[in-house]
Amino acid sequence: MGEANAEEGLPFDLNPMYEGERVRKTNMYVELGGQDKPGFELVLFEPDSEKVKDDEVSLIGPDLDEMEEGGSYAYAMIYTVYGEQIEKDLEAVIERRNHEYQSYIQGYMHLNQRSEIWVRISTDAMKKGLKSLKQIGKATIKLFKAELPFIEKMEATFITDEAEVEKRLEEANKIYEARDLKTRGLHDEDVDEFYQCSLCQSFAPTNVCVVAPDRIALCGAMSWFDSRAAARVDPEGPNAPIPKGECIDPVGGEYSGVNEAAVRLSGGEYDSIKLHSFLEKPHTSCGCFEVAGFYIPELDGVGWVHRGSKVSETPIGLPFSTIAGSVGGGKQVKGFLGIGIQYFYSSKFIQADGSWRRVIWMASDLKERVADAIPEDMKDKIATEKEVKDIESLREFLIKVDHPVVKGVVREVDGVQVTDGWATAAEEVAVIPAAVDEGVATIQTGVPVGVEVPVTSLLTGGTGSPIVITLKDANIRIGKIIVKKKSK
Repeated sequence: MGEANAEEGLPFDLNPMYEGERVRKTNMYVELGGQDKPGFELVLFEPDSEKVKDDEVSLIGPDLDEMEEGGSYAYAMIYTVYGEQIEKDLEAVIERRNHEYQSYIQGYMHLNQRSEIWVRISTDAMKKGLKSLKQIGKATIKLFKAELPFIEKMEATFITDEAEVEKRLEEANKIYEARDLKTRGLHDEDVDEFYQCSLCQSFAPTNVCVVAPDRIALCGAMSWFDSRAAARVDPEGPNAPIPKGECIDPVGGEYSGVNEAAVRLSGGEYDSIKLHSFLEKPHTSCGCFEVAGFYIPELDGVGWVHRGSKVSETPIGLPFSTIAGSVGGGKQVKGFLGIGIQYFYSSKFIQADGSWRRVIWMASDLKERVADAIPEDMKDKIATEKEVKDIESLREFLIKVDHPVVKGVVREVDGVQVTDGWATAAEEVAVIPAAVDEGVATIQTGVPVGVEVPVTSLLTGGTGSPIVITLKDANIRIGKIIVKKKSK
């Protein structure tokens, strides 16, 4: 394939072996899109064959040889496609494959999707003769048409002019929103099968991506409708049906068919998944998820931060990148969860754990973005970085607004109480003093009031009676224990 590429003026290899290749900052020529600059990718179906200029690539803005090495630039990729077998519903399907096919390009790293794209081009690729983004466009079109024969004509417009990218992004977001709205009327119980997506397994080998009507793909780019369309036109592709099988847990969203698929797709790493649970058998998380959720044990609630958020730190002191690193790569981690933004709009949104009544913090830009998904009675009860900076200030905020986690969360779906609350936990601590002369240990707990507990002589090998400490429904976080000898 390398020789053929050279004949076509492509100074790089095209091969699936480059999927998962990372371009580190030390070997980066330029960065396109990402957190610092706007970017997006979009596929548009054109029903009139004459309006598509096949294999043509146009560029608006500076090209690679006009960019400063080490710099960051805006980036948009707009593809127009024609084919007798193509319909508008296939736009998102074709669009998501941009991630796969561009990952075949040696020295070109493509991550994420839609308006979250992040691209890096290596200095090695530039040294080998890469000069223009038009070469990237030519290679991408070549791969699309080779892998998806139903695409008869395809042209590309690449944009690096930041003002133009921002202008076109407004139009793209309207198209994304229209696609998303279509999916909200269908529910898990209305269908007989879900769909798998293995597109990210080159980056996350054990990831089990299950796309259901009530749970969009983690990347946010593939709905149940999109996955069904993809499986029909490309049966050997990354999307395939998953028979639901027996419903084991209707609230958590556990199905025997999904569990069987979990074993197969993860290579035996995982054997069960609940589609709508945060803390019990949660869905695995790849590397392209739009939003990361994290459990805050001190307050028994959940926080959310999205990719590209301007918030540098969450109440737990970690930014999105660190949280994503804890759960990405196809892991199933209790207390962390990657999701697509549209999952916030699902009627089954983490319903096993209390849904929105369990959410205690969100990045402000994310909260604003999904404001119409948040129940009215919860909008003022969910904190952002504008109101709180750490766990303690978040605790005070939750008490002030009387958030459900303070006194206990009751699931609306079935009336089951899933948490007991922590408002009175400190009052329920029973301390039995020991008849010893040792000092005092201060235990810092997750309840509002600290408790001073006498230390038994067991610490020094004595024979005094042991202490019994009962902490009911309290989350314990021990920063340090100070033991002092009692002065005579």
